[in-house]
Amino acid sequence: MSRYPLLEHTASYAATFLDGLAQRPVATGASLTELRETLARPLPEKGMEDKKVIDELVRDSEAGIIGSAGGRFFGWVIGGSLPAALAADWLTSAWDQNAALYACGPAQAVIEEVTGGWLKQLLGLPQEASFAFTTGAQLAHVTALSAARNKLLNDRGWNVERRGMAGAPALRVLTSGQHHASIERAVRLLGLGTDCLRATETDTSGRVDLESLQRTLAELDTPTIVCLQAGEINTGAFDPFTEACEIAHDHGAWVHVDGAFGLWAAVSDRYKHLLAGVELADSWTTDGHKWLNVPFDSGFVFVRHPDAHRAAMSVRASYLVHAEDAASDSTPARDQIDWNPEWSRRGRAMPTYAAIRSLGRRGIADVIERCSAHASRLTTEIGALDGAELLVPPTINQGLVRFLADDGNHDARTEYVIEQVQRSGEAWFGATAWDQKRAMRISVVNWQTTDDDITRAIAAVRQALKIPIHDC
Repeated sequence: MSRYPLLEHTASYAATFLDGLAQRPVATGASLTELRETLARPLPEKGMEDKKVIDELVRDSEAGIIGSAGGRFFGWVIGGSLPAALAADWLTSAWDQNAALYACGPAQAVIEEVTGGWLKQLLGLPQEASFAFTTGAQLAHVTALSAARNKLLNDRGWNVERRGMAGAPALRVLTSGQHHASIERAVRLLGLGTDCLRATETDTSGRVDLESLQRTLAELDTPTIVCLQAGEINTGAFDPFTEACEIAHDHGAWVHVDGAFGLWAAVSDRYKHLLAGVELADSWTTDGHKWLNVPFDSGFVFVRHPDAHRAAMSVRASYLVHAEDAASDSTPARDQIDWNPEWSRRGRAMPTYAAIRSLGRRGIADVIERCSAHASRLTTEIGALDGAELLVPPTINQGLVRFLADDGNHDARTEYVIEQVQRSGEAWFGATAWDQKRAMRISVVNWQTTDDDITRAIAAVRQALKIPIHDC
């Protein structure tokens, strides 16, 4: 008999939840007040039996769990968790290794080393690029832009790691203006400030305009980072990487690619053409908890210039056991602490390692292509409903529609229809702004989404549209 029956008991709860995803409402059924009343208890002075803790946690949280792990959630570019990835994540917690150094988690270090190599092959990135596993694209951006800041300033004789930013040459960051908000927070965290952001002009698809990029780069001789997108967050559009990289590099700029979900198109023969030239960039970020469908807390960053990457992240302390100092093999082990903006950390590569082994290249490509087909059907059929308008058909898995009101207040009508769909529990979509219009954003990245899920979602929107417009 196991010494830990609590773990088996908890696993049964997890399996029951996952088995019921297809039937349970996608939206939550409790208000904030109700959740606070249920979960907020006085700080306990005495402990209670472990099983009761878990039983009450499950019971009290039930009405506040969004069904984002299932196949009818189409908001915020959130995937589910593959069984193998979820199981590996459980093992990561059970083994409880500090995956900062080879010395305190040898297997974790090698798994991360191997998985980083696999990811570069899958995503078509230079094999000489360094990499890191982060909590998500936000910290991946911080890592990549730290390396960019280091190299650009070092090339002008300023060692930012030693001298800091006070008095350093000013940097600017060029984007299409459609950049994800995580880029803004990254430049704030790095001490660059959002005043460093400058938008180029764009084409009608929201892609960076090459003439505008050329003109803007030529205006000033200043250290510059050019941020391109592999999958714009609303439309899934891809910037013209080959031409943009050539223009940027001709002006000595660093090119960073935000590929939070779109970088995965490289795995698909059907969609990899969208990424032509992306390998010419200097850094790239993407998420694992989107299209690879591993549990949250999974981001990846890759940097063409390992020296700049390591200089920005590495740390030394007398009590640490660094692999290169204790190396007995010709090739030292890889210490994760040299590449991440963290010290103590979980074995973040484990779920990704398991997911890649579970699916293989072909399985990952199948997920990407199925999700994109589902997104196309969702967007097209919803956009064709009476009272709906197709704004942007999917390039891959992202599309936009809006809903029309007789009085012309289409924004209010759109918000209302989205709210009604969410309340139905049949599907979950989110709202966004595009071209000065409120729109419903459609995002499909969950490996579990089926044709039946799409049919149910379309029916939920059709039903919401039957509510008289004056009710909004």
